[in-house]
Parts: sequence; structure tokens; C-alpha cells
Amino acid sequence: MIVETLETPRRGRFGDPQIEMAHGAGGKATRRLVEGLIAPLFANPALAELGDAAVFPLAGARIATTADGYVVKPLRFPGGSIGELAVNGTINDLAVSGARPVALMASLILEAGLAGAALEAEIEAMAAAASRAGVPIVGGDTKVVEHGFADGMYVTTFGVGIVDERALLGPDRIRAGDQVLLTGPIGDHGITILLARGELDLEADLESDTRSVLGFAAALIDTAGAGVRWMRDPTRGGVATALNELVRGSRLGVAIFEERIPLRDEVRGACEILGLDPLHIANEGQLLAVISPQNAGAALAALRALPGGERATCIGEIRERPAGMLVALNAYGGSRAVDVLVGDPLPRIC
Repeated sequence: MIVETLETPRRGRFGDPQIEMAHGAGGKATRRLVEGLIAPLFANPALAELGDAAVFPLAGARIATTADGYVVKPLRFPGGSIGELAVNGTINDLAVSGARPVALMASLILEAGLAGAALEAEIEAMAAAASRAGVPIVGGDTKVVEHGFADGMYVTTFGVGIVDERALLGPDRIRAGDQVLLTGPIGDHGITILLARGELDLEADLESDTRSVLGFAAALIDTAGAGVRWMRDPTRGGVATALNELVRGSRLGVAIFEERIPLRDEVRGACEILGLDPLHIANEGQLLAVISPQNAGAALAALRALPGGERATCIGEIRERPAGMLVALNAYGGSRAVDVLVGDPLPRIC
């Protein structure tokens, strides 16, 4: 979605001379594009509050809608594919907005020369992912472009859901002392895509974490209710970007404890070799949540009781200082500020 995870638009003119890959990476360049050009011109009350989905009242209910585009390369990778990723990603944007997804739409942009078997495999992957989540794909569109213009295929999606009346989420609801929970290991998706491209002479038994987080979100709401302050799936820009955007412009900050963050050895090793921070690497099947301290223990137990949530942990807390910043604390008493990147060290991963 074009304004994913960005807060209320600021009316500053977008002055970049041309669009670069960094503008699509979810970092500072994306923020300039959205806040300086797109959001001011599209300005309306729903957009001003937009997170991963737009939430607005309709016929006595709160409705959530989201749209996204998927341009991952290669189309298939260990643990998933562009079709599965598109369905899961759209469901996840609704889930972390406190909504129960009720329908999806998908549009395909196909490159002339794409093998029929490859297309069939992606349609099957989309159907299987939608079936697992219990969300029907009710329509869409198909276009074909000339050979060499679409990396095989692109997928765009639209999803709609009904927001749970118990879900009262937003950055304005966080309080000092709230706990930051994470459902599992970070960085799997971004590093898997990098290795799948064959651009590095590295071998690792690693798979993308693409999956629906709908069950995690529902469990948190069932367990903690209004004690769930905020949720996000940390995709582009990773955990660092999601938490920075949570407290951006706030009087509060976030402290995370690096030794608590679940991380596979393969991801750690690849990041060390490449000079990357795992906190900036994209995920496609993890959920971040801020929970009131009174509800955090029960919420964590609920996550660990679900398949795939066994490594869920509390990785940090909301603090009064330093305001508007994310700080990572290590086991030796040191600390470092973790900012949002301008671009993305691993482009075209979602």
C-alpha cells in the first residue's frame, strides 16, 4: 500500500529529481515521497489515520481496507512464492489492524513469455494461502505487458475486513511501561530472497517466513482485548522501521534488548558477512505488538501456544526517554540508537 506504516502526512514538497529504488524500500526516501507528494494531494480524514490499513465506519461497523503490490524476484524462493506472499501480506495488513479479513481481490500483471506452468503454480499458491486463512479471493484483473517489462509477473491486491470491536489500536495509545512482543525470528525472508538470487557465494538452510499472522492477532485480542495497544507486521525496513515509526514524533521512545531478539544463526552469519543489521531486514510472517504490562504475560503465553509462535518473546518496552527514538541495549550495558534507513540494502523482496 502506498502509505504503509507512515503516520499523519506532513505538507512538505517532494523535491527529489527522479524516482529511485530507495523510494519503494519503506525507509526515509519512501517517507519523503508519501508525505511530500502522495498524502497531501489525497488528504482526507481516513488517510490521516492510516497505518497498514484504512479503518473507517460503515453501516454500523468499522471496516478495514488495504491494497498492496508485489514485485519479488525470483518468483519462487525457499519457503514461498510471489502468489503466496501476496495473499499472506494482504491478510496480515488487515490482521494487525484488528480486522477479520472477509474478502480479497488480486490483479495480475503478466509478462509475455511467462511459462504457463509458472503462472498455474502461482495461482495454485494464492488459492492455497487464501484457503488456509479462510478468506475468499472474489475478483481481480489481468493485464499482459511486453516481454522484458515485468520480471515474469507482478501481483497487486486489495483486501477488506471487519474490525473487532475490542481492537482499539494506534500509536497514540502506547504508554510508558508497555511491553513489546515479537512472535518469532527476524530476517528470514530478506536473507532468503538475497540467497535465492544467487548473487552471493553463501549456502544456508533457510526459508522465508511468509505466512498469515491472523491467528496471532486474534489470540492477542482474545487474550488482552483493549490491552493490545498497537500491532504491525514488520515487512519492508524490518523491526527497526516499524518501531521507529511507532514513536516518531512521540513523547515516548522504545528500548529493545538485543539478546532477547530471536534470530537464526544463518541470518546472523549472513548479516555479519554483509555488514547488515538484522533489525532492518524484512519479515513476512512475524507480528510486533505493544501490550499493556498487565496483559503482557498472558498475551505472550497465548502466542507461544500457537503453531509457529513457540519462540515468541518480549523484546523490549516503551519508555519516556529518549523520546521519539528506538534504542537497542546489549548484554554488556551498552546502547545504540537504531534509525530508519534511507533505502533498503535488499531491494525487490516483497
